[in-house]
Amino acid sequence: MVKKRRNRKPKSPSSMKYLTIVAWVIFVLILLYCFREPIKSFFSVSKGVWGKYNIESADLEIPGPLKNRQEQHIRHTGYTVSYNEQWKIPNWVAYELTRDELGGDVKRTNKFMVDPMTGGVSATNPDYLHSGFDKGHMAPAGDMKWSEKAMKESFYFSNMCPQRPGLNRGAWKVLEEKIRDWAVQDSAIYIVCGPLVKASDSTIGKNKVKVPHGFFKVVLSPYTSTPKGIAFIFENKNEDKKLTSYVVSIDSVESLTGMDFFPTLPDELEDNIESTVQISDWNFK
Repeated sequence: MVKKRRNRKPKSPSSMKYLTIVAWVIFVLILLYCFREPIKSFFSVSKGVWGKYNIESADLEIPGPLKNRQEQHIRHTGYTVSYNEQWKIPNWVAYELTRDELGGDVKRTNKFMVDPMTGGVSATNPDYLHSGFDKGHMAPAGDMKWSEKAMKESFYFSNMCPQRPGLNRGAWKVLEEKIRDWAVQDSAIYIVCGPLVKASDSTIGKNKVKVPHGFFKVVLSPYTSTPKGIAFIFENKNEDKKLTSYVVSIDSVESLTGMDFFPTLPDELEDNIESTVQISDWNFK
């Protein structure tokens, strides 16, 4: 007995389309699996891999060890300070500022206090009273709105230097605001700032707080298509000029301070960023 052959219905166009999509999805998943490590490295923010450079973000802002100068490294929530017990001011203050951190709404405290982690004698409010100097933030309170603890710690005296009011409320403040613009624009900025001090500089108050004759600020933007850096030198006096008039190379600040900025950068990149500065690369408008 001959069995009759059943007529198979041809697959519908919708079924063929579904099978094609499934096949492509499987193909893409296989490719993603095979190339998972290169893809992971390319998009890793924590390792900061951009172009041919492998930039490690951990402690990127921390300068190298100081020579012939007393320092105590203290890590706070929003910044790290190299504190100089002899001067009662920082050698430098360093921190990272990200776009997300600028979205905070913590209010400014204005409560200046002794850093409980510093050793020896510290500056206090009476040292600044009637001195003619402001308690000038190195890491500004305006960059610490993302955390109540970070805001509180930004008012430690280990983060303060005697600063002329015209500078503190003028060009120094304008630069702080401009750096916030750059952080929004570039996603993350690294900042190192501090005093310029020599033995003949005067002191204020009972605790003999050293009065810097100037200040520096070094800025690194490592996560743009072409990493870039810029630096600024200010005299500690009541003047308020355009920010571009204070611009210098990072190398020149290293020569002036004896500090080594961003030592964990690849040598080729560090040399390129620190030796030159292109004002046109930065938005000063």
